[in-house]
Amino acid sequence: MKRSARLLVSTAALLLAGSTGFAADIIDGPTGDYCRVVGTSNLVLTENIVDLKTQVVKLMDESVAVANSSEWIHSARPAFVWASEAKVACGKAYGYLKTNYRDEDYLNKCECFHDRMVEYMN
Repeated sequence: MKRSARLLVSTAALLLAGSTGFAADIIDGPTGDYCRVVGTSNLVLTENIVDLKTQVVKLMDESVAVANSSEWIHSARPAFVWASEAKVACGKAYGYLKTNYRDEDYLNKCECFHDRMVEYMN
């Protein structure tokens, strides 16, 4: 019993110690703003809700395809990571759009994460 308690305390201490540094990233260097352009994305600037839904679904479908591709799952490049993030952000943005609510935060994330995915695929 004492051994398992010590192991639990040791594990918790390691987790806490690791959380004080930079977040793990496949790319060297500290994490920060991942989007090149800070501000409003092109998706947010799209006024027609039908066009906006179409664009978000397109980005989401592309992200899902990359996230499900063994080529990118097993790649050393972080395209899979960004595809996974993009499909979630785009999915949430689309969910809001189905109720005609434009969630600017998720629209910005959708475009940003998709752009990062494409950047690492090239």
